[in-house]
Parts: sequence; structure tokens; C-alpha cells
Amino acid sequence: MKKHLILLLLAGGLVAAGAQEQGFERVLEGFSFTEGPAVDAAGNLYFTDIPESKIYRYTPDGELSVYLENTDGANGLFFDAAGNLVACAGGARQIVRYDADGGKTVLLDKFEGKKLNSPNDLWIDPDGGIYFTDPRYGDTESMELDGMDVYYFHPDKGKVTRVIDHMTRPNGIIGAHDGKKLYVVDEGEDEFYVFDIKKPGKLENQTRLLYEGADGVSIDDAGSIYVTAEKSILRYDPRSGLVRRHELEVRPTNVVWHDDVLWVTTHSGEIWKKAL
Repeated sequence: MKKHLILLLLAGGLVAAGAQEQGFERVLEGFSFTEGPAVDAAGNLYFTDIPESKIYRYTPDGELSVYLENTDGANGLFFDAAGNLVACAGGARQIVRYDADGGKTVLLDKFEGKKLNSPNDLWIDPDGGIYFTDPRYGDTESMELDGMDVYYFHPDKGKVTRVIDHMTRPNGIIGAHDGKKLYVVDEGEDEFYVFDIKKPGKLENQTRLLYEGADGVSIDDAGSIYVTAEKSILRYDPRSGLVRRHELEVRPTNVVWHDDVLWVTTHSGEIWKKAL
């Protein structure tokens, strides 16, 4: 059941949400369904249009271009340490990597010999390993795996491990910069969790942070977490436990923080931003 009041699970009990804010600007529109925002070292914004199977690039100078076509329904994006763009190709049921020239490498498409469901979102840890969510939306008859779970895969080591197997439909995922915490949205339950990362691919101490959270998640340089909700972005400060709601006019799908700006993709095929 969707909760209309945001609650935090803290050691001292339940705490009501913080203040509300506005101030978003719509900068791009006319797409079908935008997702997967990621920013490279030069400040270029990349995002996906899932139904059109395209990845776009939007420069700091305001120039928009198609970066890649025929992406097999690419969804979540993340840049690795070498500057390669890693994508969840949900339609192809793969994790793929694109080099600077657009060359494609399939990194992973199976777990224990069975096809992945439909990889949705990912985070690359400081060791170069990839945590990714693997839900399925729509038809589930072609699913070969026995659940919608979260996995860890290291491209250099070739080993994939299922790290979370009890969520209804995991979606957004991000980790702390020091690699010690993993944040995951269970979109199927409208809940948001944090896990301690004992070592790469090994999680412990699950804690529910929010009873609200629908899709994408990001993190800023100070460690504050941004998670999408119904027509808003929730900002959670792990140090104080405070939550602030940044209101939107539309329903967001995902969010990325870069250089004191929040970039937001939406169900209505737009790109919004907010300076913080």
C-alpha cells in the first residue's frame, strides 16, 4: 500500500518528513519515456529513451544529440572508472558496455545458465564490480529465473552472485562513494533500503529507510541520497536522518546529481533540472 506520509526508521523511532521545495526547470521534452541519467567527466548528460531504444547526450552548452541507436531498450546507465558507459539493456536481457567509439561488449546475460529477467539499474563500486537490479515488468512467462533479484558481477573476474533475493521488484540502486553502503528501491513494495557492504558482493544489516520510493536513486558528494517518488524527489541525509521533498509537476523515473544540479528523467518523456 502506498503511504502518503514519509516515515523514517531510526533508532529513536518514527520521524515525520521534512520541508517541501520547488524550483525545477524543464530543459528538454518530446521523448517517449526517459530514464537512466548519467553524467560523464566532462559534464555531459546521457539518458535513455526506452521505447525508442536510444541513448541521448546533452552537453553543458545545451547541444542535444543521439549518442546511440538500437540499444535493445537500454534503461539504467553508469560510467566506469575508464569512462566507458555501462548500460542495462533490458530488452536484450543483458548488461553491456560501450567504449568511447560506441563499440559494444556484452558483459553478462545469464545467471547459473538462465537468462536474466530484464536488467533495470546499476551501480559500479570502487573495485569495478557491478551491482544491478533485475526485475521484470509486463509479461513474466518468458522468465527463466525464479525471482526478481539483485546481483553483483565483476567483469574482470567473471563471477556473478545473487546478493538480494527477497524483494518483490527491485529497481533503483546506488552505493556510497566509499563502497560501504548499498541503497536499493523495492518498487514492488514502495520501500527503500540500505545495506552494509561487508566486502564486494557481500551484503549484511538490511535497514528500511523509507516507506516511499518508486524508481530511481542517486547520491551527491556529501553522501545525501535522492530517490524518486510520486511527483517529487526525496532527499535523505544519512547523518541526520532528515528528509526533504523536492516537488515536481510530473512523475519522475530517475535522477542523477552532478555538480550541485539534480537532473531528472520522467514518465512523460522530459528532462528536468534543479540547482541546489
